[in-house]
Amino acid sequence: MPNRFALRGLALAALAAASLAAPSQASAALVQTAPCDGAALTQPFSRWGDGRWYKLVPGADAERSVSGWTYAGGAKRVSGSETFAATGKLGAWSFSVPAGGSVTTAATCVNAAYPSFRFFVKSSGGLLGVLPALKVDAVYRDGLLGLVSVPVGTVLPSSSWKPSPSMLTLSAVGAAVAGGQVPLSLRFTSLAGTWQVDDVFVDPLRRS
Repeated sequence: MPNRFALRGLALAALAAASLAAPSQASAALVQTAPCDGAALTQPFSRWGDGRWYKLVPGADAERSVSGWTYAGGAKRVSGSETFAATGKLGAWSFSVPAGGSVTTAATCVNAAYPSFRFFVKSSGGLLGVLPALKVDAVYRDGLLGLVSVPVGTVLPSSSWKPSPSMLTLSAVGAAVAGGQVPLSLRFTSLAGTWQVDDVFVDPLRRS
């Protein structure tokens, strides 16, 4: 079975090939860095030394059902929120992802200035001594290739809520393929154990 690095390479190669085939009239807009929507920006990870500004992915606080989210393998909204009130107030809900299941966020606009994302997570269980493991993919829609899913990281288990490490959106490549900006979804898949995911944020590179 190909490892995740090989899969990532194949997906990136596919995106790069698509970008070379993009219409020439779009070339002037391949690199956009202005805000691509009017989402509010906050600093949800400042207490961990990350002073970057982020926008919340639509519905990613799990406090209400939002169209565009998809669930597979028993994933669902459940009671219990991350404990840091990263959105400005303490929530009551999160997303549960059992082993073999996945949850995919609604799409949010990104361009070359949206390089990374973070979220909150905790885990439990595992099977036959296998530690919980969560895989994260960036999912883009390309006009030539359809949906392109690119592995961007894994998360180490934690029995209590914690912020994830910063992960790359690969938005510069995805946006170039789409002519400057592109909808991004993030997919969280449990390889082992049960995971809770909450408050998914994307960084638009704002520094002041």
